[in-house]
Amino acid sequence: MFVYVGVVNRTKFLVQILKYGICGLGILLLLYEQINMENQGFLAQKPGFATTAIHAGQEPEKWTSRCVVPPIVTSTTFQQPGPAEPIQYEYGRSGNPTRNTFEECLAALDGAKHGLVFASGLAAATTIYSLFESGDHVLCCDDVYGGINRLFSKVLVRMGFEVTFTDFTNIENVEKAIQPNTKMIWIETPTNPMLKVIDLAAVAKVAKSRKGIVTVVDNTFLTPYLQKPLDFGIDIVVYSLTKYMNGHSDVIMGAATLNDDDLATRLRFLQNALGAVPSPMDCYLVNRSLKTLALRMEQHKKSSLIIAKWLQQHPQVSKVLHPGLEDHPQHEIAKKQMSGHSGVFSFVHRGGLEESRKLLKSLKIFILAESLGGYESLAELPSLMTHASVPDVQRKELGITDSLIRLSVGLEDAEDLVKDLEQAFKQTFK
Repeated sequence: MFVYVGVVNRTKFLVQILKYGICGLGILLLLYEQINMENQGFLAQKPGFATTAIHAGQEPEKWTSRCVVPPIVTSTTFQQPGPAEPIQYEYGRSGNPTRNTFEECLAALDGAKHGLVFASGLAAATTIYSLFESGDHVLCCDDVYGGINRLFSKVLVRMGFEVTFTDFTNIENVEKAIQPNTKMIWIETPTNPMLKVIDLAAVAKVAKSRKGIVTVVDNTFLTPYLQKPLDFGIDIVVYSLTKYMNGHSDVIMGAATLNDDDLATRLRFLQNALGAVPSPMDCYLVNRSLKTLALRMEQHKKSSLIIAKWLQQHPQVSKVLHPGLEDHPQHEIAKKQMSGHSGVFSFVHRGGLEESRKLLKSLKIFILAESLGGYESLAELPSLMTHASVPDVQRKELGITDSLIRLSVGLEDAEDLVKDLEQAFKQTFK
């Protein structure tokens, strides 16, 4: 089954032809064309992303030493020439040269005026909802990261917020769910773990037709390399930098980017007042990781599509949820607002919980673990792991069954990952 999967360049392509003969040439040619034309129909990459990631905010002139790589400034306090007369910085929670340099680069990648970083993605979300007050209404898409579902349904509600979850793939649902006291619309696209794609421009248009609604998009799955929500009228973009932006599974951090000056001022106040800020070392690490983001996302994108296409052909797989596939329900919307899809997607096999356990335990290269977006490939069972906190009734409505497996395709050779899945399927479905 996987004889054609490793075709990722011309050399391998020719080797495959010699190995499997002319009879497989048609299939090989077709897949080679699909892989190399995978951006066809999607938004074209705007030029300069990698250059911006390497140079924005990194000017050596900032530092008296003219260092090319921004230094790690660990000082928690800064000398003032006179009482209440800070030159630029006064206390590490309020601002730090390493952190602010990173925030400047991050904002540039999103085409934003402002960037703020936090101790985690959930810390970013907590700071954002602190913009609002008890009694306000939050409208959230139904399929969402388990931590956000838990935060909204078990914390915000207890603090007096009203929260509604609904399917944003139908824009009429969004229009009907808005209330007079709605203050925030929270969007994930693609959603987690069902990979639904939400029309950003349509939701932003509905929100802007009402007064005082702030739209927020969790762009963790795609990063600004593959999607720029601000371009479609969204107010705030939020990230778990822990995932693709860092890409090395060794830092927990969150971020928000935006253009609105008033919102940015309020968020900057809350960033300092709540104090959920990251360390200078962590800021240095993720700032460094941004320099390879374009290269990494290209590989994640290519490998995940290869594996998704292979899974589509597997007799024990009933559904593959990948926005890059033409049979995805929102494929046309994806092409309108994305520059391709990343390495995270889900599939449904024909077994149940027992088969899921066996399949995941049989994997040798894919690591059974939560999270996503690192250089290593991960596999997990959302119903028992990342989305276990979602109420059982809601999981069933969304389709988060015990047969749904989520993959995070890393940077290993795609052919090795396919072989790993193949042997795990053989062990599971003998």
